[in-house]
Amino acid sequence: MNKYELMYIISSDATEEQREALIEKYKAFVESKGGVVNGVDKLGMKKFAYKINFKTEGFYVLMNFEANAEVVSEMNKNMNIADLVVRQMFVRK
Repeated sequence: MNKYELMYIISSDATEEQREALIEKYKAFVESKGGVVNGVDKLGMKKFAYKINFKTEGFYVLMNFEANAEVVSEMNKNMNIADLVVRQMFVRK
């Protein structure tokens, strides 16, 4: 298993319950595929440097985990089609 760092931005339109559910969903996804989540940091609302989809701010989340490359690929596909995820970036440590 490889170590990864995932930074993703949740839309500012999401309610507190929707944000918490989305964070828990991605954490559970990694664990269900045999990965280990080492930490989830909620960095909070931050302003963007430029508008993304006509929005000026979003909720940043940083997640450190260990998983196989297939898990990262599948998770990236799921995040691309999620309505509330504005951007995501995976980095292999």
